[in-house]
Amino acid sequence: MNNIMSVFCKLSLIGIAFFATLAIYAQNPIVQTYFTADPAPMVYNGTVYVYTSHDEDSTVNNFFTMYDWRCYSSKDMVNWTDHGAVASLKNFKWNEKTNGAWAPQGIERDGKFYLYVPIHGEGVSVLVADSPTGPFTDPLGRRLIVESNNVWHDIDPTVFIDDDGQAYLFWGNPSLFYVKLNKDMISYDRSIGNNGIVAVEMTPEAFGSKIGRDGKPGTTYTEGPWFYKRNNLYYMIYAAEGIPEYIAYSTALSPEGPWTYRGHIMQRADHLAFTNHAGIIDFMGNSYFFYHDQALSKGQGFKRSVSVEQFTYNADGSIPLIIPTKEGVTKSVANLDPFKRVEAETIAWSEGLKTSGDSQTGVYVTKIENGDYLKVRSIDFGKGAKTFEASVASATQGGKIEIRIGHPNGELLGTLDVKNTGGWQNWKTFKCKVKKAKGLHDLCFVFKGGEGELFNFDWWQFIR
Repeated sequence: MNNIMSVFCKLSLIGIAFFATLAIYAQNPIVQTYFTADPAPMVYNGTVYVYTSHDEDSTVNNFFTMYDWRCYSSKDMVNWTDHGAVASLKNFKWNEKTNGAWAPQGIERDGKFYLYVPIHGEGVSVLVADSPTGPFTDPLGRRLIVESNNVWHDIDPTVFIDDDGQAYLFWGNPSLFYVKLNKDMISYDRSIGNNGIVAVEMTPEAFGSKIGRDGKPGTTYTEGPWFYKRNNLYYMIYAAEGIPEYIAYSTALSPEGPWTYRGHIMQRADHLAFTNHAGIIDFMGNSYFFYHDQALSKGQGFKRSVSVEQFTYNADGSIPLIIPTKEGVTKSVANLDPFKRVEAETIAWSEGLKTSGDSQTGVYVTKIENGDYLKVRSIDFGKGAKTFEASVASATQGGKIEIRIGHPNGELLGTLDVKNTGGWQNWKTFKCKVKKAKGLHDLCFVFKGGEGELFNFDWWQFIR
């Protein structure tokens, strides 16, 4: 712990110039309303869902404060819809821990969605739902995995279903373990290894060579495994080389190894946190690398944020060195239709905002004050619109929504007047006329008004 704190304090002083350059053109981090970490992307039914852990906004910044797991989705890789906290430590009635909701991963099988989550010091557990966004429930009423009494060992689960239907669950810090999950995805084959748990052989050939803090030789593997298959080659992505962490990877011709060390994917950079955790997917013909940094918190390594970069595999299947950027994904893979209702919590970039939700309204944008804004990218206006409408709620003076092209100071298409609706949950729809904007544009909603909170914002839509 002392080593971690020492490194953290040093890294917090680095990269201030980078943080100051974050502007409205940034796409990374992809979520600005909350601190998110440990991204676990999942492609399902033409949509990318990203499960994340959640660093609380607490002013205390001397360790990880994490109570729940969040989910975000995108059909275009530039606009992300907030689905709120889809699971939390409270889902486990048997659990007495009040902190420790660490890195998750989700997967679909036979129409069910399984979310594997570590509770720091309590092993790995599993939740199940009928939808990728929940509600999730605890099918076991107990832990799924407890490898040892070491609170660091049983963390960071990663799950994959092979072509033959066999599912594997890997996890571990500073070693790597796996089980073969049964088809029900909530139990595992106990006939192999140590009552079903197999310890992966940690050799320099498999995971690289490094001298540990104790002066003894070891491997570069640290934690945060991400397991998947591509073109008959199995990949193990992981956080490497201790604190501060790099992202490295190994490959194998079988899920059970032997593994071959392949080198770095992402090296240290000033704006990265002292930890890192990666996930990789293919979507709409492109490959994407998810990770987390400390850009949003301006150098606070216990308050991290998910970012993503697009990349291309080398011809031999190797992964190139990926440089973290503030621009992130620059090209959408689909356009957003503004003539269908769009949830206000679908955001490419925002400043000053939060999201909240309830069982009746769902998730909505809140904490809106004068000068805040949100940006949505790649809007296809076609031949143009005549009217804009939005669902809002206000218990105070209300305010205005300026609809601008591409930039908070961009061309003004129209202004929506938001009145007091009689309560923060008393939703009303207001309309305004807009100038015609034809073709593809990015769009900014700029919020104006007096002091304090102005209104809540649930959805919007243009009308031809």
